[in-house]
Amino acid sequence: MTDASVTPDISALDLAALLCSRVCHDVISPVGAIVNGLEVLEDEDAADMRDVALDLIAKSARQASARLQFTRLAFGAAGSAGATIDLGDAEAVVRGMMEDSRVAIDWTLPRELQPKNRVKLLLNLCLLAGTTIPRGGRIAVGPAPGGAGMGFVLSMSGASARIPAAVPALVSGTQPEGGLDAHAVQPFYAGLLARESGIKVAFAQDGDTVVISALAA
Repeated sequence: MTDASVTPDISALDLAALLCSRVCHDVISPVGAIVNGLEVLEDEDAADMRDVALDLIAKSARQASARLQFTRLAFGAAGSAGATIDLGDAEAVVRGMMEDSRVAIDWTLPRELQPKNRVKLLLNLCLLAGTTIPRGGRIAVGPAPGGAGMGFVLSMSGASARIPAAVPALVSGTQPEGGLDAHAVQPFYAGLLARESGIKVAFAQDGDTVVISALAA
């Protein structure tokens, strides 16, 4: 990302620091659970408690790995300038990070290489998609009319689906009055990626369905 893509209201250093805070927030919970499980193993002799601890450690380790793989692509450099990322790799990290008993993923994008910032944008939009269905539901990720080269469309359906009030403004580049924090930086960063990639992001809602369109400008 060049300095020109960062608004005058936030320095590149502050943006990097906030993104690092966001990544730490995503991984600290499963890592903490691993530590708790290890403490149980050290203190407990009961076989049933040891089994519970081992299950917690295994589950948390998988979760931490999935989150790290996702954030590496969504926020990391992911190769040199001009690099491309396979949409199939994007699907794998999205499923690992987000798909569970509450959230189903329907992925119909083709397996093809796309510019890395476009794929990073897609991953960040998937994170935003998750916030629109707080009680769980289905996230459908597909190509824009005309194909994936023209952009992406994400459709989310579920009980109490809604567009988080602050998100559209953050994606458009508007900062909160108190400035960005580790929570607000992710949708703001998605907007930076969209503008860098020549993509226009729009939000719409119809009943219990929310649509995020990311179309070539």
